[in-house]
Amino acid sequence: MPDLLLYRTLVWLDYRLAAVFAVGLPLVLLIWAAWKQEQALVRLMGIYWKVASLLLITVLLLTDNKPLGYLLAFLAQLLVVVSVWFWVDLNEELDDLPPWRPLPFALRAWRWGLSVYGVLGALISALALDCVRGGVTRPICRVWLEAPDDLHGGAARVFNFVFGGSWTGVIAAFVGYVALGGYGVGLLQWLLVRLPKQGRVAGGF
Repeated sequence: MPDLLLYRTLVWLDYRLAAVFAVGLPLVLLIWAAWKQEQALVRLMGIYWKVASLLLITVLLLTDNKPLGYLLAFLAQLLVVVSVWFWVDLNEELDDLPPWRPLPFALRAWRWGLSVYGVLGALISALALDCVRGGVTRPICRVWLEAPDDLHGGAARVFNFVFGGSWTGVIAAFVGYVALGGYGVGLLQWLLVRLPKQGRVAGGF
């Protein structure tokens, strides 16, 4: 078991970096690309957001202490890295853009930053994969629940103010499972139908 204090610091750093590299910067880049009408970059960012929705599903499941969330925390970070490098056609279009232009430069820098964050984050979350088999009350498992619990508290207050109802961990987990089911269906459809036909071409992903 890693040193718990150090591990807790790394987990919180992972969540904070996720806020920057997985949420903040991609949102800015998507808006920027749409404003500049760079269709290849808009498509790439659209694909990224579809894949990165697994990160939100992970948080929803961890909110209710679901062991599956630990596995998704590991897989999601690897999938988002793959999603921004996998496409041959989009890579070629990005390579054709002048590297000194601000938008292509920013997107390239973000892809590399996201890749480093994703790989390191996956390594950190891999240390908690034993939590998938249960035992979420163990200290190393509880560390991963702290940030989702904080987010849940804020979401519950907003939900209560807007809708006058209660946003509970059970509801969050239910929404997470429903979203995961839809995600799984979409992923299987792409793996079994689109990928064999189109290969590493973004197409209608």
